[in-house]
Amino acid sequence: MNTVKSRTLEGRRIVVTRAREQSRELLERLESAGAQAISLPLVRFLEPLDTADLDRCIRSLREFDWLIFTSANAVTFFLRRCRALGAWPPGKGGAQNVADWPRNIAAVGSATRDALEREGLRATIVPQEFSGAELAKKLSPVIFGTSVLLPRSDRATEDLPSMLHKAGANVTEVIAYRTAGPESADASVVSAICDGKADAVTFFSPSAFREFQNLAGEGVPAGWNSRVALAAVGPVTAQAIRAAGWPLAIEAAEATTASLVAALERYFAATNHDARDAATTENKSASDRRYK
Repeated sequence: MNTVKSRTLEGRRIVVTRAREQSRELLERLESAGAQAISLPLVRFLEPLDTADLDRCIRSLREFDWLIFTSANAVTFFLRRCRALGAWPPGKGGAQNVADWPRNIAAVGSATRDALEREGLRATIVPQEFSGAELAKKLSPVIFGTSVLLPRSDRATEDLPSMLHKAGANVTEVIAYRTAGPESADASVVSAICDGKADAVTFFSPSAFREFQNLAGEGVPAGWNSRVALAAVGPVTAQAIRAAGWPLAIEAAEATTASLVAALERYFAATNHDARDAATTENKSASDRRYK
C-alpha cells in the first residue's frame, strides 16, 4: 500500500540557523513536510585551542565520581579527544578500562542522552526539562561531597557549576569545545528575513540567536511583520530571545529535530485555523452588510 506523507508545513519558509553538520536531518524533515527549508548556519563548533586541561582530566577520569554533559556537542568533542589520547573505546588499544570511568553520568536532555547511548554509555540521571537548572535540582540530593567533571563549551554560563557548588559538589570545569560564529553568512538570506520574507527562523542556542542579532541589528528589524515567527529549542535559548526583547512564538521542549518540527506544525496549524476563522468572520460581516 502506498502511503502519502503529511505535508503539514506546505509552502512555509523555515530558516535553520543550526551548524551545517547538524542540520541535515532537520532540513530533510522540513522539506518532507512541504516546507522550503533555508540553511543559514550561524554557529560552528571547534576543538579547543589548548587541550592541556582537557587532557589532564581525561587521564585522571578515575578520580571523578560524576561526569556531566550538557549537550551532544560536549559528548562528541569529549570522546573525540578521548580517542585521540587512546582513552576510548575502553579496553582497546591500551585504552582505560570502563571501570576507570566515573561511576555516574548525567545528561541534560534527550539529545545528549542519545549521543551517549550511541557511544555505549548510559546516563543515570536525565531531567525531563532541557535545562541545567533542572539537572542541578535532580543532582542536589546525591552529589554532596562528590567530585564532578563538567566538560563544556567556552561560551557556557556559570549557572550550572554555581548550583552544583552550592549543593556541595567539588566541580572541575573544562573546555571540551569552542563555539564560534560563521566564517561568513548569506547576507541576502538575512536581508530577506529582516524584510519579513520568512515564516519562521529557528534557533538551537543563544549563540546562534546572538549571531543573528549582530547581523540584523540589535532591535527587532523594522521591516518585520507579525507573520515571522521565532522558534527556540529549549528554555535557555527561549530565555535569551525574550531577554533581548524579541518576540518568541514557538518553543520546542527538547533539542531534537522531532520536537522542533512538531512545535512548528502545532504553531502553523493554529495559525491556519485562526486565519480561516478571521476570513469566515469577515465574509459573514460582508454578507450581513449586503442584506441590511
